[in-house]
Amino acid sequence: MSPRTCALCATNKAMLKRPKTGQQICRDCFFYVFETEVHNTITQSSLFKPGDRVAIGASGGKDSTVLAYVMKTLNERYQYGLDLFLLSIDEGITGYRDDSLETVKRNQQQYSMPLKILSYDELYGWTMDAIVAQVGKKNNCTFCGVFRRQALDRGATVLGVDHIVTGHNADDIAETVLMNIMRGDIARLGRCTAICTQGEDTIKRSKPFKYAYEKEIVMYAYFKKLDYFSTECIYSPDAYRGHARVFLKDLEAARPSAIIDIIHSGEAFEVREEVKATQKVQQTCKRCGYMSSNDLCKACTLLEGLERGMANSGITDRARKKLDAEGPAPENIRTIPFYNPPSSTLVIAVEATNDGKPSTS
Repeated sequence: MSPRTCALCATNKAMLKRPKTGQQICRDCFFYVFETEVHNTITQSSLFKPGDRVAIGASGGKDSTVLAYVMKTLNERYQYGLDLFLLSIDEGITGYRDDSLETVKRNQQQYSMPLKILSYDELYGWTMDAIVAQVGKKNNCTFCGVFRRQALDRGATVLGVDHIVTGHNADDIAETVLMNIMRGDIARLGRCTAICTQGEDTIKRSKPFKYAYEKEIVMYAYFKKLDYFSTECIYSPDAYRGHARVFLKDLEAARPSAIIDIIHSGEAFEVREEVKATQKVQQTCKRCGYMSSNDLCKACTLLEGLERGMANSGITDRARKKLDAEGPAPENIRTIPFYNPPSSTLVIAVEATNDGKPSTS
């Protein structure tokens, strides 16, 4: 039986089968359609405008590495007119993040992009290793997710960027829809499929890979021979997301379109007005100035629990009441530096140095 020819160009030999469509295509056509689909997502959603300073959330993993490569490629091909930066968060996970950051530093050299690294230790005075030593592996992802989100905004503010892009792919978004359904989280369910988010005091954040399948991102990285770090976080196996991921993979095996179908279902959800009326109004944290729906933001609440030796007190509202019952926080407690919103931030020029870290002026 003669080898199949590419379903798109009908000239070259088909080298792979697209997980997203089932088409058997050649390598060059796969690169083209993958990049074109991301470009279409960007243009149809009007994510950028010429002159934007865009930080790419870089972890060294497959998603962020492919995102950095594709953003650089599309920026040059379609003349977006963007200034691109790499922004990495060092959570302080020995044997995982320290190794992956070495990959990011190589990417910085390979793609000629300035790099900023901001650590949990620098910002919060705690590493994830220290947090896990105190809270265990049950709720550690809650701390990491809350701390990372604020760290990205603060790092972007230092860079003076207008926009953060992250490597969240279609699988990630479908998993989030499933998680919010299983938890009955109406507030998040109403916004988790948004391709772009921005609060009044936060930097615009978007997901160019919203409709890109994880398997295709892996294939793109493999055939392009990109330099990325492939080890899973050592603290993630017990994460709640893992259950949604296993369920989604089973659905995908039976019906490959399930991932996109779930995203489209999530996009169609509408929160009733009477439900919206019961949700808390966004304000700013009285302690650090970051956005919050309470007097203290989640990061400040979690950090206070850690500092007072009651780490799990910041996880739920009920646990928070136990912390409040202990009395006010000591005056000498470690706190997060005050956050200056992007609107009042001066642009800081960043130049990459030989060790991959930026110098500012």
